[in-house]
Amino acid sequence: MLVTSETGATANLRELALLRRVRDRMDREYAQPLDVESLARGVHLSAGHLSRQFKLAYGESPYSYLMTRRIERAMALLRRGDLSVTDVCFEVGCSSLGTFSTRFTELVGVPPSVYRDQAATSGPEMPSCVVKQVTRPIRSRGNGAESIRNEEAPVPGAPLA
Repeated sequence: MLVTSETGATANLRELALLRRVRDRMDREYAQPLDVESLARGVHLSAGHLSRQFKLAYGESPYSYLMTRRIERAMALLRRGDLSVTDVCFEVGCSSLGTFSTRFTELVGVPPSVYRDQAATSGPEMPSCVVKQVTRPIRSRGNGAESIRNEEAPVPGAPLA
C-alpha cells in the first residue's frame, strides 16, 4: 500500500512537471499559433486531460492563460506607441482583431485603442519593472478574488500557512 502512495505521488509530480512545461512553452511561444491539442501532443497527454489538469493546477484554462500572456505583451507594445492596434494584435499571435479587442477590454478594462492613447499622453516614463507590476492584467474569478499569475491554484482544504 505504501508503494502505491509513493507511485501516485511520483506520477502526480511528473504530471505537474508536464504542466509546467506547457505553461513555459506558452510563455515563450505566445506569438505562435498554439492550441490545446498541439500543447497536449507536446507532452503526450490528451487535450481534455491537459485542460482539466491545467485548470486544477493554475486556476484557469490553457486558453485563458495564453490569452493573458498575449495581452500582457500587447500592453507593452501599445505603450511603445509605434504600432497600430491591428499590428499589435497579429504581433502577439492573435488571428482575430475582434477576439483580441474583446479579451483586451475584459482584462485591462479599456479597449486597446484607448489604452494606447492613454499611454501616449501619460506623464514621465516609469521604470520597466514598475510598469510590469502596475499594468499586469488581472482576471477576476467572479467571487471578487484576483488570480495570481505563475503560481499554482491553492489546493482545496490545504492550510494557507
